[in-house]
Amino acid sequence: MPTDESVSEMTKILGLTGGIASGKSTVSEYFKTFGIPIIDADKVAHDVMRAGQPVVRDIAETFGEEVMLPNGEIDREKLGQIVFKDSDKRKQLDNLVQTEIRDEIERRIKVLMDEKKPLIILDIPLLFEAGYEKMVDEVMVVYVDTATQKERLLKRNTDLTSEDADNRIQSQMPLKDKAEKADVVIDNTGTIDASRKQVEKWLKERYPAIHANA
Repeated sequence: MPTDESVSEMTKILGLTGGIASGKSTVSEYFKTFGIPIIDADKVAHDVMRAGQPVVRDIAETFGEEVMLPNGEIDREKLGQIVFKDSDKRKQLDNLVQTEIRDEIERRIKVLMDEKKPLIILDIPLLFEAGYEKMVDEVMVVYVDTATQKERLLKRNTDLTSEDADNRIQSQMPLKDKAEKADVVIDNTGTIDASRKQVEKWLKERYPAIHANA
């Protein structure tokens, strides 16, 4: 990742990850209330997969026109149904899009580092799976147990079957394994307020200036 050494000494990057329906997005939104810049990998992926982008045609050629919408956008729901059920197809998709996503993430990090932001949040579900832990200074994992994760996923996505939920959860590294690799774990099995207090405690201890100025 391109960095300016004098700036990188001042800027720290927190890798924020979790699993589907673990509550990572809730934690990310809470960080925003402190004015901390967030690079959301899902939004980056959305941007590089917009209509007219070269990778969109590659996806259509690989997975068929049925994953395309009439306006030239990717039908993300149909594509998801394909790749969450087949690990080989999921790898095919990753191979098509990961380079462009990584390049765009690195570009956005460089912009924020040039602005001398003290802390950047890299919000990425597949942080460990895709090797992004090498790009960050610390990793925070938002953890829930598998039963809670499935329950919340089915409640959030009411069109999913129990099998669909299992496929989506199993397509990612187990949260307990991610928690073991983390520098800090936010236990989100309880209330949102309890999770926020954990985040605030970490921020107050690690970045008191940001916490004080919020």
